Amino acid sequence: MNGTRIFPPDLLAGKVALVTGGGTGIGLGIAACLSAAGATVAIASRKPEHLAAAAEALRGAGGGVTTVETNVREPEAVARMVERVAGEHGRIDLLVNNAAGNFYAPSATLSPNAWRAVVETDLYGTFYCSQAVYPVMKAQGGGRIVSISMTLHYRGWPLMAHATAAKAGVDALTRTLALEWAGDGITVNAIAPGPIPTEGVKKAFTPPGGAPDVPAMDEFATRAIPLGRWGKPEDVGHLVAFLASPAGDWITGSIFVVDGGSWLAGERR
Repeated sequence: MNGTRIFPPDLLAGKVALVTGGGTGIGLGIAACLSAAGATVAIASRKPEHLAAAAEALRGAGGGVTTVETNVREPEAVARMVERVAGEHGRIDLLVNNAAGNFYAPSATLSPNAWRAVVETDLYGTFYCSQAVYPVMKAQGGGRIVSISMTLHYRGWPLMAHATAAKAGVDALTRTLALEWAGDGITVNAIAPGPIPTEGVKKAFTPPGGAPDVPAMDEFATRAIPLGRWGKPEDVGHLVAFLASPAGDWITGSIFVVDGGSWLAGERR
């Protein structure tokens, strides 16, 4: 986690941000950047052990943070999450739909349960959370929604049918909600990260029973990412903070690619 300050520490002062999947990886990086910019951050996860460690780290950096356990696949749980955060803080200015599930699986043998697990988390969860915060944001005169997508569905990606289908749906949902809710002062955008070595990505470079193959990871970054390095969670977090700031007032329905140019180049050999 790195909440490096590149924005004024009071940029988002008085704002309340709710980040799903905020206990680890990209979500925690986003929460750290928002906190560093002065926002009060509520992080949500279905795993309380992730929340405890993340909250301790954020508070250690001086951030105001609360936690809420939820499963974004369950609309009733999502409703309780939003009710609790809005009740505790009086408002929700920013929702970051970051909670996601993913794994490699051949499409021909992908089970219905595996398909549902990813699509319900990535796509259904994004919709449930957005729908749940809508009345809160409408009543307070507006708000911001930022959903985390991906780039793999732009060109297709073998063994990722469930995730690519779900994230393509997130892109379409972003554009539709942006048009529907603009009149209520709610902006809706998405960010499509490229290769960021979260724990899930590291597993792809880890042989059975071993540690991550760091030389292979470095070689991949040099070959496949035009800017020559892996992404970092704060690369995404800084853009979320920008969109949550006054600079994002007139931006809606957009999907921002943050990937070092990798999807444009493909995997260079």
